Amino acid sequence: MKTDSIEIFQTIRAAMQPYTALGFTARANTDDHYDLWSEKNVVIDGGKKSELHFAEVKVSKDTVQFCVYAIEMMGENKQSVIDQSLSAYQDNDAGCFSIKQLDESLLENLTEVLERCYQLFKQKEWV
Repeated sequence: MKTDSIEIFQTIRAAMQPYTALGFTARANTDDHYDLWSEKNVVIDGGKKSELHFAEVKVSKDTVQFCVYAIEMMGENKQSVIDQSLSAYQDNDAGCFSIKQLDESLLENLTEVLERCYQLFKQKEWV
């Protein structure tokens, strides 16, 4: 069980880093902030976008904030992306989680959410 914010951050960042090889760009990569963006021109709901924020992890006071912005793009299916065990970590925003302790099970659930959202981006050709 990891309880140190920096160690939690580094573990989640390590799980996110392989997505740079799958088409995402890491715009922030510091000791306490890492985020991934798709820089592909896309049309969503009739609006043109030149970038989409995919996911982010950052140290915030006494917790680590982990956000997968693609969850909000899942529409009615967004709750199906989030495993029940993650509900306790959710912030008000359905795509963000506050992590104070990280064990293997939670890390596995977080990486599954990332993968499901990546598959959405891939299916929609957003990455």
